[in-house]
Amino acid sequence: MELRHLRYFIAVAEEGSLTVAAEKRLHTAQPSLSRQIRDLEYEVGVPLFARSVHGVELTAAGKAFLDHARLALTQADAAIEAARRAGRPEKSRFALGFLTGQEIDWLPEAMRVLRDELPNIDVTVTSDFSPVLAEGLTRGSLDLAFMRRETGSADLVYKTVFEETLVAVLPSDHRLAKLDRIELGKLEGTPFVNVSGTAPELLKIINTYVRQSGLTISTAHEADNIVMAVSMVASTRGFALLPGYIKNFLPWSVVSRPLKGKAPTIDLVVGYHKANASPILAKFISRLNDLIERATKHVPR
Repeated sequence: MELRHLRYFIAVAEEGSLTVAAEKRLHTAQPSLSRQIRDLEYEVGVPLFARSVHGVELTAAGKAFLDHARLALTQADAAIEAARRAGRPEKSRFALGFLTGQEIDWLPEAMRVLRDELPNIDVTVTSDFSPVLAEGLTRGSLDLAFMRRETGSADLVYKTVFEETLVAVLPSDHRLAKLDRIELGKLEGTPFVNVSGTAPELLKIINTYVRQSGLTISTAHEADNIVMAVSMVASTRGFALLPGYIKNFLPWSVVSRPLKGKAPTIDLVVGYHKANASPILAKFISRLNDLIERATKHVPR
């Protein structure tokens, strides 16, 4: 008895006709199918079908045989699939993280680096706050992240990919919006929208810059993310100091302008866990300089 005998038997039982089963289900000749069914009945030792001019019907023995035949085929198919899965190594996983908004500039080039590996790996992409990305690298849920250089993460390795200059963000109809560069002192008296503790490195740099300016500028509003900061600038008629990539999120009602004098900067880095032995990560890091060179052609300095 072979698996094809079971398939033929089930097809005939479900169609109630040797002719229909042969033509529509099995795509074989009806005499050949009849011979296969007779061989099966000979093997089992009892008739499985009662034949008449109207077709065929299962005998009591055939009905008992049908459920077991279906189960046997199901188990055989499952065995085949299990063997195929075992014979094909599972795809490796590579998890990328991005400081929210940075994926616009950096994801295309990151995928270019991974292009040759894509048929063999599953790539996932996450966008979040930098401290959350650092936690993901530490836990192992991320392999590499474009982020800030977070303190307190001794097991993480950082490599600088870009130095971002902070810019002034203000309403497009603000009296200073027509200037090519903004002098921070001229913004005294304008509500200051600062970032919150969700971006600790950026907050530290902004506060240091404002403090060293000697100006009387205090935080009027805090924003948990850069999109919220832009919305608050528009709604409060205030201003914010944000990294240059904010350009990707500015509506018509808000503009960004360079700061006059020596503007503060913040590093964008790639971070990864020093114990991560992924060969894909190693290849990515080996191509990092090429990635930086290609991507920074499109990123405003």
